[in-house]
Amino acid sequence: MIGAIAWRRCAMVLLAAVAGAVAQPARADAPPGAGASSSAVTPQQAFAAVLERFRSRPQPPFVTYTLTRYQLTAAGAVDPTQSYVKRYWVRASDRAALTRFAPSATERGPLTFDRPAFNEPRDPGPPTYDFFRGVGENTYVAESATIEGAVVHLRLRPTSSPDANPVREVFADKDTYELRKIVAADKLFIERGPVYPVTMTITIAAVDGVPIIREVHGVVGGNYNDDGKEVDYTFSDVAFPVSLPDWYFDPHQYGAHAADAPV
Repeated sequence: MIGAIAWRRCAMVLLAAVAGAVAQPARADAPPGAGASSSAVTPQQAFAAVLERFRSRPQPPFVTYTLTRYQLTAAGAVDPTQSYVKRYWVRASDRAALTRFAPSATERGPLTFDRPAFNEPRDPGPPTYDFFRGVGENTYVAESATIEGAVVHLRLRPTSSPDANPVREVFADKDTYELRKIVAADKLFIERGPVYPVTMTITIAAVDGVPIIREVHGVVGGNYNDDGKEVDYTFSDVAFPVSLPDWYFDPHQYGAHAADAPV
């Protein structure tokens, strides 16, 4: 049986590795600015433009959101222990977060402390996670760029260490180079068992001009047919408050604020 921790670790290690994605250095006249025709540039220049556009986004100091996790058992029924809804109030500077389960529209669980991350055995987040921070050089070669309707579809090849550099496809607006979707490869390690390939599709949207993760969809391949063959994370109700009370980020104060806790 696939464990929740194992599945989460798979997704989070993948996305941590995505943060190392980088374009090969472009020529002095590249990358093109927003509004340039994708057909007039090389695939590598288009990838560089996507990265530059993504890095130019604002960085809100706080983010609040609802995370919905959903998976099925091997029998096709909803997995009741690994399918749930949680509310988050996150401070961006250190990812400190007040969280609580939200089993229904009117019910809320106890206050808990967390640091959502994509490189830890816990639920991924926050939705403002920066895929491209800490970039290096020559990590990927953009082998092709195809215009598909309103998006440019880039296919990438890592120049080394495919496991450590898992991005395989990038989708972006063909005119503005705003990131829309990432497809990446990863592996699921079963304790004392086989290793399975995983395909992760990460959908990007925007709230108040800030690119955010809207959905993460993972599929385990390699003839894996146990619980959690597919898992979905959805980020909703995303907002960027100007400030949040300091006690949200100090679990020692939660007991004194049960009556005025956010819902």
